[in-house]
Amino acid sequence: MSVTERRLIRETSFGLTGKLWQISWLYVLLLCALASVGYVALYSAGGGAEPYAARHIIRFAFGLMLMLCIALVDIRFIARFSWLAYAGGVGLLLLVAQMGHVGKGAQRWIDLGGMQWQPSEFMKLALILALASWFHRASYERMGNPLFLLPPALAVLVPVALILKQPNLGTAVITGVVGAVVFLGAGLRWWKIVLLLGGAAAALPVAYSHLHDYQRARITTFLTPESDPLGAGYNIIQSKIALGSGGMWGKGFMQGTQNHLNFLPEKQTDFVFTIIAEEFGLIGTLAVLGLLCLIVLGGMLMALRCRHQYGRLVALGISMNFFMYVFVNVAMVMGAIPVGGVPLPLVSHGGSAMIMVMIAFGVLMSVYVHRDVEFSDGRED
Repeated sequence: MSVTERRLIRETSFGLTGKLWQISWLYVLLLCALASVGYVALYSAGGGAEPYAARHIIRFAFGLMLMLCIALVDIRFIARFSWLAYAGGVGLLLLVAQMGHVGKGAQRWIDLGGMQWQPSEFMKLALILALASWFHRASYERMGNPLFLLPPALAVLVPVALILKQPNLGTAVITGVVGAVVFLGAGLRWWKIVLLLGGAAAALPVAYSHLHDYQRARITTFLTPESDPLGAGYNIIQSKIALGSGGMWGKGFMQGTQNHLNFLPEKQTDFVFTIIAEEFGLIGTLAVLGLLCLIVLGGMLMALRCRHQYGRLVALGISMNFFMYVFVNVAMVMGAIPVGGVPLPLVSHGGSAMIMVMIAFGVLMSVYVHRDVEFSDGRED
């Protein structure tokens, strides 16, 4: 039996049961394990199930059901709404600029249904879908045409500019990197990326002059945190103390002094990784990092197994988005990069970030379930 015949049989026999069998349940198990790590860390952060851990697991359960429902939706159906989702994401970012909720000096949230939502999280997924839709039938020759690359380049720059305006430097950088990775996955020449990076590096002095005062303070604190140990440098100094004090095996669950004596600010969100390090030590942190790596590699493998370019690019973009979350958060709490207010996905406390991560994983799972379908949007090469 040929590959085409097997693909046709699989597609025509795709009922609800068949799709459920196609879901990667091992990958679902990895996500559940990571959410369980978050529950344990947040239980310790709050001194009990309330106020963080119980809400975390309830949100994950809801997100898990949502992910499985999205996984059963044909990826070709999702693809039809790629640019509509992008337009909606830009519209939400514009809405935030006009009437968004202001917190800690930033205007990043809108109130929906009694919960604060951060549209920039949705925008990253919508951008991935839109870029995949644009590139999935592009030939190698078209990828060398500047006019063909101009619309998707603008599609990346518009949300990056709107997110910077909030201001939210960390999310803006992640959005730009994810967009660049999708460009590379679509076949953009390496030398063009190097050229863009060179231009970005040359523009750094200009960009620095336009940063807000608190963003400049973060950079100064990153370079010399000891210069203001009780002020701007307090967070990162306490974070490093927590990371180092855990030693090899940690102090034990609920025994972290930096955590329970409230030396760690924002311990339930941006600095939740330090709780794991202090209470479970180097062994615990390596286990969690290994779990995070397995999730990223699993997404990459799903991209490789997909037969259509749209699915490959979507899976690549979602996997890279998750990786950037992890990289920025862990590097931030270690003092390797300036503090940027980026949570650790499925571990940090937060509603909108959790739900959007699970929606993205639902789309990723849909790519995997429908990896062999014939895909065409009617455009010509």
